[in-house]
Formats: sequence, C-alpha cells, structure tokens
Amino acid sequence: MHIPENYLSPATCAVMGAAMVPVWVHAVKKVNHDLPKEKMPYLGVGAAFSFLGMMFNVPLPGGTTGHAVGGTLIAILFGPDAACIAVSIALLLQAVIFGDGGILSFGANCFNMAFVLPYAGYGIYKLILKAAGTRHKGAGYVSAAIASYIGINLAALCAAIEFGIQPLLFKDSAGNALYCPYGLSVSIPAMMIPHLLVAGVVEAIFTVAVFAFVKKTSPDLLFDSSNVQTENKRHLPVFALLAALIAATPLGLLAAGTAWGEWGADEIASIATNGKALGYVPAGLKNGWTLSALISDYAIDDMNEIAAYILSAIIGVALLIIIFKLLSLARKGKYAA
Repeated sequence: MHIPENYLSPATCAVMGAAMVPVWVHAVKKVNHDLPKEKMPYLGVGAAFSFLGMMFNVPLPGGTTGHAVGGTLIAILFGPDAACIAVSIALLLQAVIFGDGGILSFGANCFNMAFVLPYAGYGIYKLILKAAGTRHKGAGYVSAAIASYIGINLAALCAAIEFGIQPLLFKDSAGNALYCPYGLSVSIPAMMIPHLLVAGVVEAIFTVAVFAFVKKTSPDLLFDSSNVQTENKRHLPVFALLAALIAATPLGLLAAGTAWGEWGADEIASIATNGKALGYVPAGLKNGWTLSALISDYAIDDMNEIAAYILSAIIGVALLIIIFKLLSLARKGKYAA
C-alpha cells in the first residue's frame, strides 16, 4: 500500500500533503493534552509494531504481496491521534532510510495509513463495542478485528482512487499516462480484491493478537486506562514481543512478488494487466525525482538477505523508540499545557 515515488503527480502529492497538515497539527495538540508524559515513550513501541507489521509481506491473489499496518491497533492502545503520529513517523523512516514509499508521496501514504486507517478503525471499534456492551465476553476482540479489517480496506480504497485518477488527469500529447498508468477500473479491483480477501484478514489477526497480548500483560498502556500510573513499570513482556517479531521478520521474505503499484520504472512496462503488458514507461515515472535510500528495500550490500532484514528491523525499531523517548523528554509536566 506504500505509494512509491512518481506514481502520483506533483500536484496530487501537494494536495495530499496539504490535507495532512491540519491532521498532524490536530493530532499533536491532542496528544500533548491527552496522553500522559510517561506513556509517550511507549508510543514508540506502538510505532514499532506498525513498522514491523509492514515488514511481514504475505502473498495476495494476483501474484502481488501485502502486509498489515497496525493503525487500528495503535489507535486502540494509545488513541487515534497518537496512532496518526506513530504511523506517520514510521512511514517517514521507511521512506527516508529504507526506500519503502516515496518522499513526494509521503502525504498520500500518511493520508491513507495514518489518517483514514486509525481514525476510521477506532471509530468503528468504539461503535461496535458500544453496541455490544459489556455483556458479551470478548466483544473488544471482535470489535478490534472488524474495525481493523474495515479500516485497512478503506485505506486501500483511498490508495486505489489516488492511483486511478492519475491517467484521467495527467497525460502526454500521445495520450499516454504520465504517472500511474492504471485507471479506476483497474486500480480499484487490483487493490480491493486482495485486501478484502487476504490483507484485511491479516490486519485483523495482527491487531487482535497484539491487542490481546498487551491487554493481558500491560493493561495500563491501553488508551482507556490513561488514568493508570505507568511509572516504574518496565513492561518487559511487550519488549519481549517486539524482540520476537524482529526475529521473525525474515518470514516476510518468503512472499514472492511486489505489492501492486510498487513496481520500478525498469519493470512496469512488462507488467501484464488483464493479460496485456503496458508496453511503455510513463514519462513522469521514468524521469521523476528519486531519493537514494540508505538501506534500500531493507537490503545491505554483501550481507546475507535474512541478516540484513533483521538488522533493518532492529534499526527501525530502535530509532522509533529513541524518537518517542526524546519527544517525551521535551514535554513538561504530566500533560502539556
């Protein structure tokens, strides 16, 4: 679901980036006001769950791959505003350091995965939970599963629309698409069918599994228990879970193929859609701006693929935890004024 560089026009990227600015401003204000200072470092743990979830690629129908995002999960654990910030920073690290998702398309990726997914997922979670009431045991887990499934599919739909409008709006003199060459009739089913059938289920399983683990081992971290003190609690089981996920990330290498809409300029011309290859490279995709990532595609020269993947996971998780620890140190008092 990570939209790469140059699949969206600069104008589209600018609009999506501008749309995210008020969302980020709102999220920062709400987190400063609502999230206790001592919980701020653990938001880095939530961001790490998202980062790691996106490294576990799974095969999808059509020969592509997909992954969980964890947006609803973080929203349930820390609130939707905190989830917006956590997923945004995880996406930024992925784009800058690992070349996963574009810099220009960062706003669009955040709109889909850091805005639509966590806010919609959390809203649906609360609605289902309210309707179920406290009478039904396990209602929280069922609500989390349904909400995360719907949330990631809504995010996928947004990405599909962003892809699909490009050939309608941006063409060269010969009528060829300048950026993403697949219209809505292709992009929507290509994104939605795999997400409805597989990726949404993976997101639901990931969300419920981690949510259940955290609820059992560290219930004071949950958003709805923000009045519970967390000082002097090390939450070792949560960090042990992170370590286990890091060790298991090479499983993501088993899924062959590339996520739909994430092909490079060197391969898109030969990609067959509806039995027919595209046959050309869109000019904007071929000549567009790119950033040379530090650890492109989680691979390191002259290092074993599995070892490089694990090292990339360690680097990503460590940076996220450090970033949110520094943010917590920058805050004054239990809550910001």
